[in-house]
Amino acid sequence: MVPGVGPVLARRLLERFGGAEAVFEASDTSLQSVPGIGRARSASVRSAMRDAVDAAAREMDRAEAEGVRVTTIDQAAYPPLLAGLPDAPLVLWSRGDLASLCGAYTVAIVGTRSATAYGIEQAERFGAVLSQAGLWVVSGGARGIDSAAHRAATRIGRPTVAVMGCGLARCYPPENHGLFAEIVERGGVVLAEVPVDRPPAPDQFPARNRVISGLSLGTLVIEAPEGSGALITARLASEEHNREVMALPGRVDSPASSGANALIRRGEAALATSPADVLEQLEGPARHLFEGTHSARFAPDQVSLGVSVGDGDVARAEAMEPKPASPVGELTEAQRTVLEVCHQGPATLDEVCGRSGLAASAALSAITVLEMRRVIRRDGPRFEVRRGDGSR
Repeated sequence: MVPGVGPVLARRLLERFGGAEAVFEASDTSLQSVPGIGRARSASVRSAMRDAVDAAAREMDRAEAEGVRVTTIDQAAYPPLLAGLPDAPLVLWSRGDLASLCGAYTVAIVGTRSATAYGIEQAERFGAVLSQAGLWVVSGGARGIDSAAHRAATRIGRPTVAVMGCGLARCYPPENHGLFAEIVERGGVVLAEVPVDRPPAPDQFPARNRVISGLSLGTLVIEAPEGSGALITARLASEEHNREVMALPGRVDSPASSGANALIRRGEAALATSPADVLEQLEGPARHLFEGTHSARFAPDQVSLGVSVGDGDVARAEAMEPKPASPVGELTEAQRTVLEVCHQGPATLDEVCGRSGLAASAALSAITVLEMRRVIRRDGPRFEVRRGDGSR
């Protein structure tokens, strides 16, 4: 609630003073020692912090009236994939069960607002299949590709995450009011990093894009022209968040696909022509997330919040670790079919397809998710049920 103090500067303040209350009690002289504030800004920041106390109380009341939950980065419900970023929002406003996102495998699907019929078709195709495979689709709730991906997930009853560029008391775009309500009804989440009544503004959408990337194991770009905000998300995922980037190729003469095609041409995104390609690309990151090594392997260097580590802090840190669902708790029909084949004995992909009647792409999607959940394992070219796992 303090103008001019974003997440990076806020973390510096927490690092310097050890906690939020100590920041608000700091003198002008102490504030001057924090990089980014200095002598020129210390007085104005200190004055703004005095006003922010009342503003924060009003904001909490407003959020409660709107049915919006406020979650801070030190709480267990805060998504751990996002928490690891140096510029992660210190506060999230959300509708839906934000804590359920902590144990989820996620993929961002982003693209142009001015999507063609091809782009909408492919966003729905990838959104539905990846959701069916057990991934949570993350996108920006905008017109075009974003909405198509969200709708594909809700249509089959799967959760999805919409990251807004405005406060949750606003609806942007206005025609998506019903979609956002359905996302929450289906067990998904609509969230923002700005106060409840904040209107949409151009400078908030690039910041929103970093949250989309930060929540996701990887980002899939579908139909993005040069200069598209989706390309900002892809760049953040690759260069700042060390996450996977994939792109769906489009017509070479279509301006709507020029940006996505350029990502592939420059080697900045893996080629994805089917949902199985996405699952294959995310297999490694998902395995690290499952085993609790994602932060060390993929995330940028952590930024300490400057608090002492006692028993309570350890318990809180353990609570923030992702906790995947039971391996065989919610399998799709294809995943159960593949598991039944593997119970009969080790099988190659061709043998799985032959015994199950599944297409290769569907079988590979099911196999990848079962591997992520550590239900089956690879042994050379064959797949087999893990000992002690997969019992029904």
